[in-house]
Amino acid sequence: MSIQVNDDNFDAEVVNSKTPVIVDFWAEWCGPCKAMSPLVDELAAEMGDKVKIVKVNIDENPNAPTKYGVRGIPTFMAFKDGEVKSTKVGGMPKDALKEWAESVA
Repeated sequence: MSIQVNDDNFDAEVVNSKTPVIVDFWAEWCGPCKAMSPLVDELAAEMGDKVKIVKVNIDENPNAPTKYGVRGIPTFMAFKDGEVKSTKVGGMPKDALKEWAESVA
């Protein structure tokens, strides 16, 4: 299962993580975000300890999306060693999401 992250714990959970992190920036009103949500949760279960997968609701937590230049959602960002290594914007099939996640893990 993915972890809900907010502006208060973003640095602790994502930037300072020793494990690679995939961040799903989403919003309740976003149709593609809702479609991706179960795929993201499945991927979190499949990837296990290889990568941490977290979700950030951009409406409730505006600081992190602003800091990292999120302009469209869903936006997926891969963090490793405290830095953004790769970004994907928009919905995608689970296979494509998994392949991308494995490439940055």
